[in-house]
Amino acid sequence: MSLAGRHIVLTGGTGWLGRGLLAALDHGLPDCPRWSEPARAARVRLLAPASEDLPEEACGDGIEVVRGDVRSASDCRDLFAGTDSALVLHLAGLIHPHRVHELHEVNVEGTRNVLEAAAAAGSERAVVLSSNSPLGCNPHPDHLFDEDSPYQPYMAYGRSKMELEKTARRIEETLGLPTVLIRAPWFYGPRQPARQTAFFTMIRDGHAPLLGGGENRRSMTYIDNLVQGLFLAATVARAAGRTYWIADERPYSTKEIVDTVEGLLENEFGQTCTHRRLRLPYAVGDVAELADWTLQGVGLYHQKIHVLSEMNKTIACSVARACEELGYAPAVSLEEGMRRSLAWLAGHGGLGV
Repeated sequence: MSLAGRHIVLTGGTGWLGRGLLAALDHGLPDCPRWSEPARAARVRLLAPASEDLPEEACGDGIEVVRGDVRSASDCRDLFAGTDSALVLHLAGLIHPHRVHELHEVNVEGTRNVLEAAAAAGSERAVVLSSNSPLGCNPHPDHLFDEDSPYQPYMAYGRSKMELEKTARRIEETLGLPTVLIRAPWFYGPRQPARQTAFFTMIRDGHAPLLGGGENRRSMTYIDNLVQGLFLAATVARAAGRTYWIADERPYSTKEIVDTVEGLLENEFGQTCTHRRLRLPYAVGDVAELADWTLQGVGLYHQKIHVLSEMNKTIACSVARACEELGYAPAVSLEEGMRRSLAWLAGHGGLGV
């Protein structure tokens, strides 16, 4: 199956990942031979919130914008009106809410609305973006999650993504919509949001936290690697009904991530780095986790506390199934991916580079 000439219905197209996917449709993925040529003939219908300005990637030829919200079943029906045998890429989701209940509204009910509308319209396949969070944290530092690992969701976000996955499978079973679930960990790359730029600034200025030495491992994925996985999930016949982890080839320690970004900032982008780390005891992450549980228990959410609560944890996965069944081949790893992230920032005035 090819993407060229296909009718693609996309949610989340105005976000970081969605913009990267639209750019890949228009320009190809230069590091991936199978997808190096653009799928310019693809027709894309994109759901965009009425309050958001459209990024340049969403304004190209062949892109039809429908204003609406995944939380509205009516808006989702409008999104699919007049479509037939479309490929659905459901990327819309909420990571850092204002209030905890919003996670369920967007990630669970929003997914239900999109997939029920897709099934009613006769869509051919849905690719649904999930997360590492339904699986929680690895039981020991050398462990890797695979697709058969049991659910152990991490807080409200993890529960919402677990319910997203279960909802998608129920709709597949009851309404006959072939569905592929993609579990993506922390991703990085061009077009990054402010929170990622803030992380780079913290590294440069010596404020990046390392808990217990920073030896805990994190799976990450460069955005083009993730787009490659999404394209494969949409087009490989055997992917229907399956779940895949999509990440870089190997996990990285937190220390390696921070050291890599610092080296690039200083050696290639002319930044003066302090070469300091905010070294904190391992237990600080556990204290932050307790505070996070307490806040979320009363419906509140604090982004910095939540992120700190994960900073001493290993969250690592294997991509063996995706490589074997989809032909997934992550071509960009940490140093090159962060180099491209910083180059994008340099071209957009970020960090003063």
